[in-house]
Amino acid sequence: MLNHPTLDHLKALRLDGMAEAFAELQRQDSAAELSHAEWLGLLIDREAASRETKRFETRMRVARLRHVGACPEDVDYRARRGLDKALFQSLLTGKWIADKRNLIITGPCGVGKTWLGCALAQAACRDGTTVLYKRMPRLFEELEMAHGDGRFPRLFRSLTKTQLLILDDWGPDRLTAPQRRDLMEIVEDRYGRGSTMITSQLPIKAWHEVIGEPTFADAILDRIVHNAYRLELEGQSMRKTIAKMDDEIPQT
Repeated sequence: MLNHPTLDHLKALRLDGMAEAFAELQRQDSAAELSHAEWLGLLIDREAASRETKRFETRMRVARLRHVGACPEDVDYRARRGLDKALFQSLLTGKWIADKRNLIITGPCGVGKTWLGCALAQAACRDGTTVLYKRMPRLFEELEMAHGDGRFPRLFRSLTKTQLLILDDWGPDRLTAPQRRDLMEIVEDRYGRGSTMITSQLPIKAWHEVIGEPTFADAILDRIVHNAYRLELEGQSMRKTIAKMDDEIPQT
């Protein structure tokens, strides 16, 4: 008779993990052999795991990653794209984020820059880090509209307060004066306070030209590049490689 009221109370208190564990234990004959302390310990462990899972799901939802399914376990280190395995696995520990350092991933189209960045982002979300993903062309459009409709302060806070900001697809279009100013404000406010990841098809030496105005370029790059880890990828498109492998599989 006590079971249903107890479950109702746990759910009313939003202890869903404990409620699920309680129901499972009630169905197990072996649970009768557990002490009260062991019962309580199992319930608390399940509740803690449930809450951490929900927090992770929330962080992933807020991050809005382009490749939600990209995860560290699926990284292909055998692909011929010049991926530094030791460095990448070191980045997966998240120490670079704790140290407020940046990461730059460069390489030709299709080698997996964005996917690898999203895999690192998922690892960061697992560790409790707040993440926000933005494609730079779309971000500049958002910033322009935000200036006009009054949303700029809110958007700016979201960009500067997140622990890891991912700026995907840098270049090749030359920045306009408003874009330079906005980017300068973002990197200035984040400098020493959070980590920024940038992916680009352009080598770093070409970024100065993309920014355009020398004074802004020097200031922006100084705050991004000097303390950044670099993953410089090469090789042909992964999509072409996968397509070729599919063509070589015998049809049945």
